[in-house]
Parts: sequence; structure tokens; C-alpha cells
Amino acid sequence: MAYVPGVALLAALVVGCSAGADSNANGADSKAGSPTVTPAPPGKYLTLPAPCRAVPRSTLKDLLPGAAELPGDQQDKVFRGSAAVTYDTDRKVGCSWKADGPNATRSLSIDLERVVSYDPAVSDDDRADTVYAKKEKAAGLSSSATPGPPDEKDKKDKKGEASKESEGSGKAKDPADADATDSAGASPSESTGGSSGESSSGTPGSSSSPEEALPSRILDSLGDAAFLQDLPKKAGSTAQHHTVSVVFRTSNVVVTVRYAEQPALVTQVPDGRELQEKAQALARKLAETLSE
Repeated sequence: MAYVPGVALLAALVVGCSAGADSNANGADSKAGSPTVTPAPPGKYLTLPAPCRAVPRSTLKDLLPGAAELPGDQQDKVFRGSAAVTYDTDRKVGCSWKADGPNATRSLSIDLERVVSYDPAVSDDDRADTVYAKKEKAAGLSSSATPGPPDEKDKKDKKGEASKESEGSGKAKDPADADATDSAGASPSESTGGSSGESSSGTPGSSSSPEEALPSRILDSLGDAAFLQDLPKKAGSTAQHHTVSVVFRTSNVVVTVRYAEQPALVTQVPDGRELQEKAQALARKLAETLSE
């Protein structure tokens, strides 16, 4: 009978040791100051709008004047647009439109990308900002640089001085001087007459001053960040082609608007300033639509 208490004592010691080990383990796991990762907040947008319905028909009529001259069924086809091929409409969508007019062809496209960060420490907005920054850098721009308009003012001052010198000497401006001005930072649209006074249909008009054409630049008051890229093509064997792109980011969505004109005749020059203004106006409408 004296053996039984011994067995009970041994069992109690084993249970006590086991409980002590569990207590130590729990204590190690619950120490104060253990590193924790707080997930970054998600982006504002969880879906994307239908791209081919994102631009109102009234806006398309203004941007694609040639479509107004088409028969009803062809006009409807133009305004319906052509959706971009995509395999995930929650992440990336796009649509394009094109209309041939008697004097010029106008084309428009929009692309919307919803950026998602798979790193819990990086927010969707921060990841989208990285995507936007790459596009900005590829366009040869930087948001840390002085915005376009102040730089343009400096160019106006320099050109004004050059003009006065030319008038004082009584000599016509030498073409080589114009090339030097372009290489010193004049906008591409200036070097190709992108701001000539043509109508929206591409009809030639009187040339306006080069200062009216603005170069590629950072834009203010459009989304969280934005830039405009002006890409005129000099006349050659074919008619001039002028493309304006506006790219902006709002939260975790990056939007690209491309608007272009190609005149029917090589002697015609697209109105770069008009293209810029209309591309920016559409970009602002899209930004407002996304914010609704």
C-alpha cells in the first residue's frame, strides 16, 4: 500500500513539469513588443468603368468631327468604339475610336489600369504611384522638376530677345538659328508648326505665333499626379501626324488618354494646341467620373 502514494507523487511531478513548459512557451509568444505588420490600406477603386461607355457621345462628336458626316449605322459603329483586348476587366480596360473626315483623320483611345499591391506593407496607392512615375520618366519628365508653364515663360523671354536682335539687324531669321533654338529646349510642336491656326477639321489657316504651342509638361490640378506628352511628327513622304497623350493617377487607378490627328494632305499641319486642350478636357471628365 505504501507504493501507491509514490506513483501518485511521480505523476504529479510529470504533470507539473509539463504545465511549466507550456507556460514558458505561451510567455515567449505573448511577450510585449513582438513585431507586427499592419496591412497598408487598400486603394479607393475596386472596379473599373466600362471604357467604351466612359466617354459621352456628345464628347465623341466634338473629338471626332468626321463621324458626323457618316450615315447613321456607320456613325453608331464609330461611337461604339473598339474595346481593348484584356483578360481581367477589373484590372485593366481600354477603348479606341477613329473617324475619317474629308480633311483629316482623328483617333482617340483611353486606357485605365487599376493597380493592386500584393505587398501588405505597400499600399495600392503607393504602388500605383510607382507605375505612374515610370510612365512620367519614360516621357522624359519629372514631377520634381519645375512645371512646364514657368519653363515656357523662360523660352518666351529668350525668343523675344532673339526676335528683337533679328529685327535690329534687318535680316531674316536664319534656319540654323531655329534649329539651335529647338535643340535648346523648344517644344516639338513649335518646331513643326503644331499651333498653326487651322480649324478642327484640319483646314489650313494663318500661322499663329510659336509661343502658343506648349511642350510636354507636368500638369496641375488633375488627379493626384498628371503629365502631358506632345508628340508631333515632322512632315515627310506622308502627311503630318500629331499625337497628344495625357496620363494621370487618381488613387490606385492610372489613366492614359491619347488623341491624334493626321491631315489628308501633307501641306496641312494639325493644330497641336487644340489637340492638347481637348485631350486635357477629356482627362478631367474621366477623373470626375471616377470620383463619383
